[in-house]
This record gives sequence, structure tokens and C-alpha cells, in this order.
Amino acid sequence: MSAPEYQIAALWMEGPLSFLEQLCLKSFVDAGHHVKLYHYGPLRNVPEGIELADASGILPRTDFLAHRRTGSPALHSDLFRYRMLERSDRTIWADTDAYCMRPFKTSTGHFYGWESEKHINGGVLGLPQDSDALQELLEFTNDEFAIPTWYDAEYTRQLKEAAESGNPVHASEQPWGVWGPHAVTHFLQKTGEDRYALPQECLYPFAYRDRRKMLKPDFDTSAYITENTFSVHLYGRRMRARLVEREGGAPHPASLLGRLLKKHGIDPSLAPLPSPRTKSGSGERKTGAVPVAAIAVKPVPAAEKVGRGQVNLTDLADKYGSDKGSKKHRYTELYQLLFLPYRTRKINFLEMGLLIGGPEHGVDADRRTDDLPSVRMWLEYFTRAHVHGLDISDFSWFEHERFTFYRCNMEKRANIAAATREMPPPDIVVDDASHASHHQQNGFLELFPRLKSGGLYIIEDLRWQPKTMEKPGITKTGELFYRYQTEGVFVHSDPAVAEQFNALRHDISGCFVFQAGFNRRKRHQVAVIHKR
Repeated sequence: MSAPEYQIAALWMEGPLSFLEQLCLKSFVDAGHHVKLYHYGPLRNVPEGIELADASGILPRTDFLAHRRTGSPALHSDLFRYRMLERSDRTIWADTDAYCMRPFKTSTGHFYGWESEKHINGGVLGLPQDSDALQELLEFTNDEFAIPTWYDAEYTRQLKEAAESGNPVHASEQPWGVWGPHAVTHFLQKTGEDRYALPQECLYPFAYRDRRKMLKPDFDTSAYITENTFSVHLYGRRMRARLVEREGGAPHPASLLGRLLKKHGIDPSLAPLPSPRTKSGSGERKTGAVPVAAIAVKPVPAAEKVGRGQVNLTDLADKYGSDKGSKKHRYTELYQLLFLPYRTRKINFLEMGLLIGGPEHGVDADRRTDDLPSVRMWLEYFTRAHVHGLDISDFSWFEHERFTFYRCNMEKRANIAAATREMPPPDIVVDDASHASHHQQNGFLELFPRLKSGGLYIIEDLRWQPKTMEKPGITKTGELFYRYQTEGVFVHSDPAVAEQFNALRHDISGCFVFQAGFNRRKRHQVAVIHKR
């Protein structure tokens, strides 16, 4: 007996669809599915063959639930899909960034898959109306202040204490995905329905970290897309931004995305992507900004600014190939503001982590090293500073009268203390080492007390920790300092570590946590702590 046919349901709040949403919706139509697109307001650029339906019949338009940090309507979308599935027969939900490779088929009504080793994603979600997990999801999301119990015990305790004090934490202020993949995974596992979850290759063949490979010309996708792949998740929000900011608004014709557009006869120029500063009709907050494509003025490349004004750290970072410059992190834009007063002073400057590609990336600590891009940058920028460098790999081959190297494994505080015993008190510390949370925290606890009064302690790359080094359950360094920034108290999963951090509060003049690219909608990326 063949599996029954299923219709596909999706939601687009209002406004024009871009070529990315056109591609995904049309892929289901071309695969033979009936597609129902729910919406709240007027739509444009809807492909032929798609049924339009009033979304307010499922969930009223009033009071859209948006994630506070990003402004995304993900919470509203999560709630909508659960209620829609409860009221619909033989229906599978698909986000408008899910591309259909072949028809969706299920004999049980369950249709979802693992996105990673930890999470089942709900971007494609089929649940029968009598699913216990669906009922659990509906019950949980019925309370906008419900406490998720699937995070660490410390976070659960904080939420319960807030609720008991009369200040419950709204879902919009809880972690991204709290009503989405995190809730889906929790309740499917609770009811045992996770046994129906498809392997990653079926619905999420490209992991989040591999998403840019879909834009590489002539990239061989055979290791990702297999005969078992039903659909490909395109990571719409990130993909749209990447296409606008780095790809000129459309993918290369020889990339996977470019080939798929050609396959379905979609012309990107007829349904362009919106500027990231002017959000689309998907329900994200509108800023009123003029789209970049609509004006003639273009950003000035960093290379065209070289030589203007005073010596600039960004120019030097780009000159020596440091990832702190304009090509990647842009930390030097911040550092120019902070470090300029120190440039000609006789200071001690310490950087931990001297060259990308160490053990945090699976490379042996005894690797061969042949460059020190940031140290060369610091030596040229700080004309009288003594630059100290600390790393787990060997850089003792580099000789300069104003450079001292210390080899150290930051796994233990004692190692850091022993390695830097002869180092004079630093004026500035920059931690760009392994990025493992406990390494960052060991470094701060050991070195911040030795920092000179008025000094700066900086921790980079807070949003990425190496999986092979990160300790399970440890409080992330970004969360640790952001909590201090907002509340003046350090909260840590290890009470002993929290006590050590809180003992330093009297010496902290200021703490500032900046997001990636200095964009407030992105995750924590760099912390600057000023000593009294």
C-alpha cells in the first residue's frame, strides 16, 4: 500500500516574496505537491499553482510574537505551525527556505529530521493530529511565560526565581529556538516520537556551518545531497544577508543555488532580495531605511582609506593578514578607538593566541609555525610597547627586541601563572587563544588581577567555542560577561568559579560586550573590561 499524498503548508506574513522564497515554494509545486501559502496581508511575486489562505483563521494577526534580540517573528511562526497541524489533515509544514528535492512521503504522518546530533528541527514538520508531542507543544506554547526545562539547571533555576518574584521571563527574551527546534526536540524525545526522526542527510544535508558551500561555484554536493535527501534547508535569514552583502544580490550561476534557480526558471532580477536593513514582509521589524540597491552611494572599501589620518590599526591588520581587520572580524575598528592613546606610550601588551589553526581546529600543538600577523601589527602600531605573546604552540623562533614569548597550555590556571611569572604587569591583554570557555575564564581570573590600574582586558570570539575542547554544561564566557554588564553580578554553572569572578567586581570600572560586526541583532563576539 502506497503512502498517502501530503500537501505542503507555509507562512509568509505579507509583502513581496524574493527569488529565494519563490524557488523553495515552486520546488514543491514542481515535485507534485499541493502547496497552501498562508498570509496576513497582500502578497507579491507568488509563483503560479499555489493556493493562498488567510493565516488569521489559524492564529490572529494581533500581537505578533517576535524574538526580542533579533526582531524575527520566529515565535509567531512556531505557534502558527503547531496550531495549523492540529487543524489540518495530511499536511506537512515547510519553512519558506526549505527546497524540495523529491516528494515528501510518510506512512505515519510523522515527517521531520535531525539537523545536528542534538536537535531535531521543525523547519519541515509533519505531525499527525493525534501526536502526543504535538499536544505537548500546543500546551507549552499556550503560555508565553512557560519555563523550558531543557536547558541547564542554573538557567531553569533563574527562570523559576524570576517567576516567583513576580517578574516572569517572556518567551521573546528566552534563547533563540525555545519554541522551535529546542521544544520540538524535547517533546519528541519525551514522548518517544523521536524514533520517527529522519537522519540529517534527509532534510538538513548542509549543516549551518556548511551553508556557504551552497554558494560556491562548481562545488561537488554529492557528499551532502544523496538519494535519501528529501529537501535542503537554505538558512534563509543568513543566506539572504550573505547574497546581498557578499554575492551582489544573486548566487553565482554555477553554484548549487544558481543551478536550482535555472532549473525552475526563476529570474532573481524579477524578485530581488531586500536589503538586510529593510526587512522583508516575513514579519520582521521594519526600519524605514532606504534599500542599498536603491541608492547610488556605495560603501568605501578599507583599502581606499589607507594613509588617511593617523596610523590606523585596520590598515595594519589588512597589511599583515590579521583576521582582526576589515576582511573578517573588524575588531580593529573598535581597537583604534581604545588603543590610540596608548600608541606612543611605553606599555606592556599581552596577546594570547598568536596564529589561527591550532589545537582548537584539530591541529597538533607542536605544529610548524611560520608567521605572527597580529604581533607584527602590534609592534608597528605601538612604537614603544613591549609585546608579550602566549600560545600553546612554539613561536620562540621570532626574535625582536620588543617581543617576549611564553609557551602555555591554558587548561589550568596554574599553567598560566607559571608561564607568565616573569612578565611585568600588563596594560592591555587580548585573549585570542583557543576560545574554549574555561580557557578564557582561566586567563581572566589569573591575569586580570595583575592588570595595571586603568588597563584593558579584551576577550575575542565569544560566539565560537571548539567542540573538542569545550566542557559540557559550562557557562559561556559571553553569557558570563553580558550578565555582569546588565546586572552587575557574575553567574556561573560552577558556584566556585562564580565566587572567584564576583571577588573581582570591585576592580572592574566598566564591562562592554559587543556583538559580531557590532550589529546588535547578532550574538556576543568581543568583551572589553576596564580596570579601575
